[in-house]
Amino acid sequence: MNIFNRLQGIFFNPKLAMKAISEKPIWIDALIILLIAWALFNYITAPHLQKDTVQLLESSTKLRERMGEDRFKDMIDRTKNPSTARILLSNLLQKPATLIIGFLFSSLIILAMSRMFSTVGNYKQVLSAVLHANFIDKILGNALRLILILTRKSFMQTSTSLAIFFPKLEITSPAFIILSQVDFFQLWLFGVLSFGLSFIFKIELKKALILSYSFWFLKSLLYIAYGLISIRFIV
Repeated sequence: MNIFNRLQGIFFNPKLAMKAISEKPIWIDALIILLIAWALFNYITAPHLQKDTVQLLESSTKLRERMGEDRFKDMIDRTKNPSTARILLSNLLQKPATLIIGFLFSSLIILAMSRMFSTVGNYKQVLSAVLHANFIDKILGNALRLILILTRKSFMQTSTSLAIFFPKLEITSPAFIILSQVDFFQLWLFGVLSFGLSFIFKIELKKALILSYSFWFLKSLLYIAYGLISIRFIV
């Protein structure tokens, strides 16, 4: 199954696509497509993220007091006018590296968790399934987010999660941080991933769903904790 058939299959026939991927775990072409899609999304949305970041920092009296006026103004200036080297480092190295590490680490954790249900399956199979399932979030999900960001002219206020039903919530509020983790494309992603895990580990789909969404739940808790801790230094 070539990459285009796999891409189409993930959206329209995920069970068959994941069965083929589990039997022949190809992952390099899927990773390249995800990196390209991620780079384009970050490049187009960068001005809106920069604007939102500056507004958030400038509204933080706590951060201003902690850093001191001179250091605070210097940070704001660097955020408003990043150097070319900093932009290239972020877009060509930092963000792609973070995405790749996330895929690698997630696959490792899922494989470790799977040993509660099965002793078969290997890391390459899990990595391939994780990458292909992420077509849903990183391609379709980000395509919709991109439209919303360009329409609203705001990166941080844009969401495809439960937070979208509460437009008056501040992005720095605990409620927003928690609700933002219940993202509809993420839920779809881990549902599709469960098909792959079922084939890889030779387990019932019910157990694969438990495994897949247990990982999503743990990941969400980690992001919520990180978000709540980070906001304490700003608000």
